[in-house]
Amino acid sequence: MTHVIAEPCIGTKDASCVEVCPVACIHPTTDEGQFTDSEMLYIDPETCIDCGLCVDECPVQAIFPEEDLPEEWHKYLQVNAEWYENQ
Repeated sequence: MTHVIAEPCIGTKDASCVEVCPVACIHPTTDEGQFTDSEMLYIDPETCIDCGLCVDECPVQAIFPEEDLPEEWHKYLQVNAEWYENQ
């Protein structure tokens, strides 16, 4: 299982979650060139260890454990994975 960043992150990109991630699986970070052009942040499903530290840090409640992701945001499982495939 992994955690997923969903629609509430769009336009927010607070990046508090990036700071607490012990495995650096959330990108783009504020110091990466893609940060400005990206509409949201993404969790790498291959790297995420499912610790959940990012969930409480998100000010817009955009991060969910995969099994708790609301039905209307299931497409974000693929959105997060595809961002990493295209890097």
